[in-house]
Amino acid sequence: MRKIESKNLVDAYILLGANLGDKIATFALARQLIAKWCGEIISESLLYESDAWGFKAPEHFLNQVILIRTLQQPLDLLSSILSIETFLGRKREQTDTYASRTIDIDLLYYGHEVIELEKLIVPHPRLHLRRFTLLPLCEIAPAFTHPVLHKTHEELLNEADDKSDVRAIEKLSD
Repeated sequence: MRKIESKNLVDAYILLGANLGDKIATFALARQLIAKWCGEIISESLLYESDAWGFKAPEHFLNQVILIRTLQQPLDLLSSILSIETFLGRKREQTDTYASRTIDIDLLYYGHEVIELEKLIVPHPRLHLRRFTLLPLCEIAPAFTHPVLHKTHEELLNEADDKSDVRAIEKLSD
């Protein structure tokens, strides 16, 4: 991995997801903490509601993509994101299966970097498979080109096998 100079601002796309508790309040607090601990929020998508992906859950998920501008290195940004999840009550289980959660924060992109480390893979390895990620990405960055697949978000959405029902519901207010 190429070291990014700390004086350079990098645009990073982050996905918020949750299906437990007061999801809207949790997202609002997560955004405040991201702005405080990670970087300036440049753009945010609407909220999107969908059924669970990869498992059955009684509660719908909410998802939102935000674009931040950060000075943090990738692993430092990941550490900040994990700290925010913990602060907001996320308890990570050591399992390979999906589960309901109060908050999930995924680093989707770090600039146009391709990062493959034990603790971090960027671009997120499943973002191109999931409508709940692609729809909000298309809303705020339709022409952004995936640095591995070399396709825009619009192209990835049009080619995705995932046809699940994902609905835009509203924008969070500050």
